[in-house]
Amino acid sequence: MDSFTQFTPKAFTFLRGIKKNNRKEWFEAHRAQYEQELKAPLAALIEEMDVQLATVAPEIVGSPKKSAFRIHRDVRFSKDKSPYKTHVACWFFHRDIGTRMQSDAVHGGAGFYLHVSPGECFCGGGIWMPPRPALNKIRQALVDDLEGWEAIVGDKAFRRRFGDLDEEGMLTRLPRGYAVDHPAGDWLRYQSFTAGTPLTDDEVLSPKLPILLARHFRAMTPFVRWLNLALGLRPHTSRL
Repeated sequence: MDSFTQFTPKAFTFLRGIKKNNRKEWFEAHRAQYEQELKAPLAALIEEMDVQLATVAPEIVGSPKKSAFRIHRDVRFSKDKSPYKTHVACWFFHRDIGTRMQSDAVHGGAGFYLHVSPGECFCGGGIWMPPRPALNKIRQALVDDLEGWEAIVGDKAFRRRFGDLDEEGMLTRLPRGYAVDHPAGDWLRYQSFTAGTPLTDDEVLSPKLPILLARHFRAMTPFVRWLNLALGLRPHTSRL
């Protein structure tokens, strides 16, 4: 695998094109551009970030085969039958779980994420819509360690960089079994625990992108580690 240099503006040209021409014939005619301008640089970036993460959060790893999301959409249960995504993305995951997202116990764990789309780039982390067993573990951790959780998500530096947690899927009332005045009530209504920060197109096109991502992921590590500990996934001190 070549070392990461940078994405070029042609990467965004392809993504704008697939957004306007989301059909198999167009994609196949431009497959070489996709492979060269997006798939290959993304794989190289994942390998570079895996090296960076060895000193940031050794338990979080990246793999070109496992971390990169497919550009093909799963349209089985969607009204939108467009066959391709209009972005590329990758996921850095806890090495003790890998990408076994089907795990009933812990889902895929918490990790780091990068999303590349013209004018809509961002990076972040956490755990998105975990299944009920994992969600219950996180809720119990919120009850048991509310002070520790709020120290992380309420930290001024964290909030300056990432803002509030994403409220997607947030419940309008507390889950069954919790008192309406529960001290952790606000957090118990969350069904996803993710945060992130936007990236400019220029930042994504820069050869310094790995350095910037490492800086953001380092700042997010306490958040990701708290979630993983709730799921029984412990931090590592090295890759050994």
